[in-house]
Amino acid sequence: MHPLIDGTGMAQSSDDNAILTKVGDVFVMNMTHWSLGNYGMENHVVEYVPDKRIVWEPRTHTYETQKFPGDGKQPETRYWGWDLEPLEENLTRVTETYDGSRLSEGLRTFLNNGEFWRKGMAESLQNLQRLAEEPERSDTSEDPRISGMPTTPRNYFEEVQRSV
Repeated sequence: MHPLIDGTGMAQSSDDNAILTKVGDVFVMNMTHWSLGNYGMENHVVEYVPDKRIVWEPRTHTYETQKFPGDGKQPETRYWGWDLEPLEENLTRVTETYDGSRLSEGLRTFLNNGEFWRKGMAESLQNLQRLAEEPERSDTSEDPRISGMPTTPRNYFEEVQRSV
């Protein structure tokens, strides 16, 4: 389901259908990057409160190329998460979070202290809302991101540059 929600177009498919239930669980995503190509990302759950909060730390584990972002002197640790706040029956406020405060200075600068991801996060929330409000239009059986077939890659970097 993550590739259907991802607003950057980078999440392509999942290696498994892991059901996350606790801190320490791991889910793997197959990703594509506008300049680094395809890669695999292990996502380690670091916070989990059922029906309220999930936070994960992505850790790259495979790359098509030898290039790796960052300065190579420290782990490029970042956290992504979702906070869920029930408002009333069938209505929940969802907040997506990103914490890049532990990234190297060079990568933090490139990502503009996380602002780089704002467009993708807004699209992710719109995708999630669409999937929640129109489940009958959310048939994933023919979606290439779910079936494992390649999708047309987006260049999220260029999209962000054009929107600035």
